Amino acid sequence: MIVFLLAASSSASDVVTPTRTLRPGTLITHADLTVQDVDRTGMFDRIEDVAGQEARIALYAGRPIPFEAIGPPALINRNEIVVLHFRAGGLSISTEGRALERGGVGDRVRIMNLSSRATLFGFVQPDGSIKVTQ
Repeated sequence: MIVFLLAASSSASDVVTPTRTLRPGTLITHADLTVQDVDRTGMFDRIEDVAGQEARIALYAGRPIPFEAIGPPALINRNEIVVLHFRAGGLSISTEGRALERGGVGDRVRIMNLSSRATLFGFVQPDGSIKVTQ
């Protein structure tokens, strides 16, 4: 007689969790984080990957931090006046606009061109300007 035994195994792994509740917009520091052995995968496993980022949603103490819950710190805030850059072919236009939402480096944000009042989309650049997309 042959008997096959199937057993479900749960593999615990190290995941980064906050030591306290962090509100959206909070800059996350090393002191705010700890590593716990939890039965979850697909979460951050190194404190270095989370420290220095900004909470995009509320992060609760002891709960794993999902990848989409954090991002780069905001360089621009809502209603802030920013420089807009548009380049296509040999044409280059720069003007001022108003940010309609917060954003960090690489984030796609809505902005309003102050001259035309048109609403546009662009990507936040490391210098705080916006590269307007077509």
